[in-house]
Amino acid sequence: MRLTVHPGAPLWGTMRPPGDKSITHRAYLLGLSSEGVTVVENPNPGADCEATLACAARLGAACSRTKDCVEIRGRAGSLTEPDRVLDCGNSGTTLRILSGVLASQPFFSVLAGDESLHRRPVARVIEPLRRMGATLSARDGDRLPPLVIQGAKLKAIHYDLPVASAQVASSVLFAALGAEGETEVRLPGPARDHTERMFRAFGVAVESDARNGSGPRLRLEGPARPRGTRLMVPGDLSAAAFFLAVAAATPGAAVTALGVSLNPTRSGLLDALEEMGAWVERRPHASAGEEPAGDVTVTGPERLRAIDLPAEWVPRMIDEIPAWAMAAATADGRSRLSGAAELRVKESDRLELIAANLRTLGITVDEHPDGLEIEGGPVGGGTVKSDGDHRIAMAFATLATRAAAPVTVDDASSIATSYPGFVEALSTLRGQVEPLSPRRAS
Repeated sequence: MRLTVHPGAPLWGTMRPPGDKSITHRAYLLGLSSEGVTVVENPNPGADCEATLACAARLGAACSRTKDCVEIRGRAGSLTEPDRVLDCGNSGTTLRILSGVLASQPFFSVLAGDESLHRRPVARVIEPLRRMGATLSARDGDRLPPLVIQGAKLKAIHYDLPVASAQVASSVLFAALGAEGETEVRLPGPARDHTERMFRAFGVAVESDARNGSGPRLRLEGPARPRGTRLMVPGDLSAAAFFLAVAAATPGAAVTALGVSLNPTRSGLLDALEEMGAWVERRPHASAGEEPAGDVTVTGPERLRAIDLPAEWVPRMIDEIPAWAMAAATADGRSRLSGAAELRVKESDRLELIAANLRTLGITVDEHPDGLEIEGGPVGGGTVKSDGDHRIAMAFATLATRAAAPVTVDDASSIATSYPGFVEALSTLRGQVEPLSPRRAS
């Protein structure tokens, strides 16, 4: 589906993003692994999380839903051997974390997905899970999916991650639930801490301590049995990020995102927008669980100023870099990003796509192996490519609201993987949207 957005009035108003995607994935997989019933309120409705839920059902969890909740009757650590390939769709989170769940199960399983997922690396989860005792293999020299797993009785390990990946750390922690002894995972830098927080909500003790400002050490004593619980998923700041960033980039714009995660390991974009001169107001709610949440309002100044984004901020905003790049494209001066090589192995090569699409719209961009230099200026119209990447599609659809001419995203169908209501939210905030069906687009 093509999506065309016309220039119009500055974005203005209130939106409530869907439930946080990262948290929903983990809630479903802990619900699968737990003893008893787990109720997940406000889960993310996108296709990625639906893939995780479908895998949980295929592994024996009884799953049901009402309008705003998903209920999972867990398997108490003893899953059902799947009778077919487990389809992870477009979700790297599903594949990587589920591999840790399956590593301790005494059966054979295969994890696969769509064409995009089969281009994303899996060697980083294969290595620690093999060291724990599971047998794993993948194509292209164990580099790419599909991923084949023969589970086993696992032993605890002490493992230093080569990169600060929350997904890899989570995979090892899920495997540690079924391992004998204390597993320790050491990260070289900061990363999202949703898994540690959620384990504690499910009654599993995870010790965490940072080392002189570097990444944390995570320790879990296994075997451990999560207990089903009821939890509320906060709104996805990554989904709201596109509206907030373009509000920051537009004089007279003001957007409020309600009930979003204010987890400090995820809020780097808000700090970056403040550094660029936007007014950012955070209004925390009383905490109802492990995850902090609240409302955020971003108001645009006359013009943002360019910044050199500190490399140490990147892990706290890795999924929001496409949104930040839209703000940088309008700022006064040259903004610089480094330390973001991880963006080359997401749903697309995001660094390459951001650079190419901004150039299409008249913005000067220099591309580097681990970052970008973006010279802010007038944004023109044109057609941009998403390469099946939901965050690229949403970034340029929102940037179009302050372009000089309409911007068309060549394929916006990927947006449904994380934010099925994106177009409606953009319209509610005064975005001038012209969705085109595949037939009309041809």
